[in-house]
Amino acid sequence: MHARVRKVCVLGHIARYVVYRTNDARCLDYATVGGTVSRVKASRHGNLTAGNLVLGYTGWQDYAVSDGKGLTALYPRDPHPSRALGVLGMLGFTTYMGLLDIGRPRILYIETLRMNQSNSMNETVDTTPAHTLRLILGDQLNPQHSWFAAVRTDVVYVLMEVRQETDYVLHHAQKIIAIFAGMRDLARHLREGGHTVHYLAIDDPANQQSLTGNLSALIEHYGVQVFEYQDPDEYRLDQQLRDFLASSRREISINSSCVDSEHFFTQRHEVAELFTGRKQWLMETFYRHMRKRHNVLIEGADKPAGGQWNFDAENRKPWKGDPPEPLDLRPQHDHSALWTTIQAAGVQSFGEPAAAHFRWPVNRVEALQQLDHFAVHALPNFGDYEDAMSHKAQRLFHSLLSFAINVKMLNPREVVSRVEAEWRAGRVELAAAEGFIRQVIGWREYVRGIYWAQMPGYDEHNFFEHTTPLPKWFWTGDTRMNCMAASVGGSLQNAHAHHIQRLMVIGNFALLAGLDVQALHRWYLGVYIDAFEWVELPNVLGMSQFADGGLLATKPYVSSAAYIDRMSDYCKGCAYDKKQRLGESACPFNALYWDFYQRNADKLERNPRIGMAYRQLAKMPIEEVTALQAQASQTRQRLDTL
Repeated sequence: MHARVRKVCVLGHIARYVVYRTNDARCLDYATVGGTVSRVKASRHGNLTAGNLVLGYTGWQDYAVSDGKGLTALYPRDPHPSRALGVLGMLGFTTYMGLLDIGRPRILYIETLRMNQSNSMNETVDTTPAHTLRLILGDQLNPQHSWFAAVRTDVVYVLMEVRQETDYVLHHAQKIIAIFAGMRDLARHLREGGHTVHYLAIDDPANQQSLTGNLSALIEHYGVQVFEYQDPDEYRLDQQLRDFLASSRREISINSSCVDSEHFFTQRHEVAELFTGRKQWLMETFYRHMRKRHNVLIEGADKPAGGQWNFDAENRKPWKGDPPEPLDLRPQHDHSALWTTIQAAGVQSFGEPAAAHFRWPVNRVEALQQLDHFAVHALPNFGDYEDAMSHKAQRLFHSLLSFAINVKMLNPREVVSRVEAEWRAGRVELAAAEGFIRQVIGWREYVRGIYWAQMPGYDEHNFFEHTTPLPKWFWTGDTRMNCMAASVGGSLQNAHAHHIQRLMVIGNFALLAGLDVQALHRWYLGVYIDAFEWVELPNVLGMSQFADGGLLATKPYVSSAAYIDRMSDYCKGCAYDKKQRLGESACPFNALYWDFYQRNADKLERNPRIGMAYRQLAKMPIEEVTALQAQASQTRQRLDTL
């Protein structure tokens, strides 16, 4: 006979109950008293702590509350704790036979509620035992995943807020709040659907603040036999889980499986397979392949709608104030309590939290509403002004859907389908629809393929060997350069900037000034609410900084003040003169631009796409080139005070 080990609440705030089912009306309506071996779940007793095994006389019941008197602590790792009850288990044998013969009970489930008045997300519902534990990461907030199609009582879903994820780079406050709020809302949604969820809040005392530390504890706690997880999108997490499972299999008997996230158009290595044997992996080649494969904006036999694949040349108009920027109808949330919890937990961040008036969606319903608003009110003008910038309008006609898509509240297929439907219904121009779809089905899938083909190691590239520290105003936005103040300052204020601000203002300046590539990568990864390494790293190191030497981009994307002036109103009223190359009032972009090409001539002058720049340099008097180099050197030495 094996005595059953019971769990006991010792002076704690944990309520537990057990449900029995009998095969007839005869059942016990009271707890049989007898000796028990119990495990302490919570305690305020000075000599007993959570996890202790104790011998006592607490009754033959699943949960009990005790003042600690009459409890004897046992060796916590005794593999056979029932031996403390005696050979026959004292009264346990009688109780065992009585229940077996009379009641014939079957335990359906045991639920645990951990109550904390200050934080409702510390409430967890635990199913014991659990055959399967399923992990949901913070960027896997898809309530339509096939996992959730059926409710299984032997499955526990776990979501966890951990310092491992808040701290691996310094993140914008809104990014932390948005992901935590989205995780909490998904947990609520799953519970309401009947699923069992174990949620580890950032301030949960049981939270070990690491992914694998918590998984180990939960696997032991539930007696898990199978661990399942969705494909992580970041290499570090993918490798961490693989290493953890390899180690776990050596220590415990557990099966595991990784399933598709059911989100992307492509598999991880599909891009690499398409470009096998090619020196350059051109996005346009991939984009056309995707359009044909998924029949997007296609007419006839693999022919592009409108007779051409790309309308980018038509999408470069500056915005002069008309048409007006659409109203911001995104939902508003008060996440002040959550923000207080995050701060109290010691999580460090930067940027404006905006917790009391939070504008990012927390669930799929809100994300779909945002998609609808974009399609109706902003998409018609998106194409013309997608590259435009203005200090009068931070959003212009951009969707701001990237966060909802990247955390998988929205599926890219439904976004692409909605945009194409707007064109086919005649409500938007083809150039607008194609320009947006190219970003989703083309660029987004393409950079993901680059990432998985080049990792590990892609984050170490530094083609130009740039090491200059980031200026202090990258953390404050306090600079006299209007374009950088608007783009960096807007990023700090909103945790968002559109692609031209990221590429042709901030990234452009960083490349010209020779800023540390890895430090810049960490800044971009932290500051933007939609930034996850798979999408951010190729964009920053490859596209923006040309740090991979041209694998992703065909040329460095740099410009003088002329481009910024053409596409924005930033130069008006700026402390620096957009037309001047030399002197204290000269725009820093101008001298830095020419110096960049001059000092990197050995690496770039044979690039056919930038031959014009070197032809212009060749025509300059040597004295002018020397003066530009001196101006650029002085600028780089005083970056903090620009």
